[in-house]
Amino acid sequence: MSEARIHAFSDNVLGDHDAVGLAELIRRGDVSSRELVVAAIERAEKVEPVLRAIAAECFQRALDAAEHPAPGFFSGIPTFIKDNTPFAGMTTNHGSAAVHSQPAREHGVYTKQYLAQGFVCLGKSALPEFGLNATTEPEHALPTRNPWHIEHSCGASSGGAAALVASGVVPIAHANDGGGSIRIPAACCGLVGLKPTRGRHVISESARSLPVNVHGEGVVTRSVRDTARFHAEAEKYHRETSLPRLDLVEGPGKRRLRIGLMIDSVNGMATDAATRATVEQAAKLLADQGHQIEQISVPFTSQFTEDFLIYWGFLATALRYGGKRVIDPSFDRSKLDGLTLGLSRRFGRTFYRLPGALRRLHRSRDQYAAIFEKRDAMLTPVVGHTTPKLGYLSPTVAIDELVERLVRYAGFTPLANAAGAPAISLPFGSSEEGLPIAIQLWAAHGDERTLLELAFEIEQAKPWRKIHA
Repeated sequence: MSEARIHAFSDNVLGDHDAVGLAELIRRGDVSSRELVVAAIERAEKVEPVLRAIAAECFQRALDAAEHPAPGFFSGIPTFIKDNTPFAGMTTNHGSAAVHSQPAREHGVYTKQYLAQGFVCLGKSALPEFGLNATTEPEHALPTRNPWHIEHSCGASSGGAAALVASGVVPIAHANDGGGSIRIPAACCGLVGLKPTRGRHVISESARSLPVNVHGEGVVTRSVRDTARFHAEAEKYHRETSLPRLDLVEGPGKRRLRIGLMIDSVNGMATDAATRATVEQAAKLLADQGHQIEQISVPFTSQFTEDFLIYWGFLATALRYGGKRVIDPSFDRSKLDGLTLGLSRRFGRTFYRLPGALRRLHRSRDQYAAIFEKRDAMLTPVVGHTTPKLGYLSPTVAIDELVERLVRYAGFTPLANAAGAPAISLPFGSSEEGLPIAIQLWAAHGDERTLLELAFEIEQAKPWRKIHA
């Protein structure tokens, strides 16, 4: 193992199995849930002093639950839930020093859907303050590190979840996405990360009140089949009847598709050479597989980025002044970090533009849908450049400089959030430092099936690198 790389993979019962594989071992009686939970705890204790990916643990509770795990396809499989989602008996502090909540009295509505698959929760995974940043570097605590290179960012906001899965602590972890927060950490950590169509899963309490619901729930995993199975099982708990059925996707599709290619962001900033080369290699692979690749432009400009930033600033302002009501009575705005405060102050200079920004963000759904009138999918980068070192996106960076860096880095993901569309991050290449470089696929509303079929095809044609290889 490189001194810069850290993982917990070993020959214990977890091995390097994915969650579907472990579920099969449990069903055959080859291993027990308790054995898996014990192994996951041992792995967590090995890497957590370096990774700092766990916001709070409930190991003894998990051991107790593993004796009689809840039924479901993933019954007995260890996991983590992100610390912006209520889990009964645990605090929900949103990665912020401004919140010191009391333990939740009951599970949140999405937690119920998640745990209905039978998972055993080992604790809460770390995130940046309120999920507003693209790196998991809270101002008040040590950063969460990338297992592939501990001097680099693990992405955000589901950074703790991604670090725990990539390092082998658990095979699957809860994640959610308000601007790229499933896809960006998946990209940084070499994982599969699908943001589903808006409404595909139960809408969380916090997302229901948003003027534009940019929020999506899901998981980060090490295999496409884990992601596909998770979403198929989630559909058994809740199905949005306005969307096409997803059901279980088990492999590549037979159709050859029309795939649009976009390598530079709608914000006008050029993608770096390594990321550009990775996306071009993915396009060639898909073309060699018989798909039709066409470089296209989309009906969006830098105005979209400006509108999303205004909305981001509005959300930060709502947290700053309404945190006691919308987050927790313990909320103390004097302890907010530099990014939250900076976004709020920037919004104070542009608040009068919010109504127009909201109108255009709502309209983005139809504009996005028009992209797929003549094509089946889109191929883009996930982020604009390779994974930065810790500190580059820290909330301690001066706000105007930090926003400029975030726009350059995270310009590709927010469109799917505003439009409520599905998008998936897949590992594909690697940087000079050995960090993963990912590609992103978009599809029409409700068409996660096409994304998963393409993901299976790419995984089979070019299997992911393993951190422990």
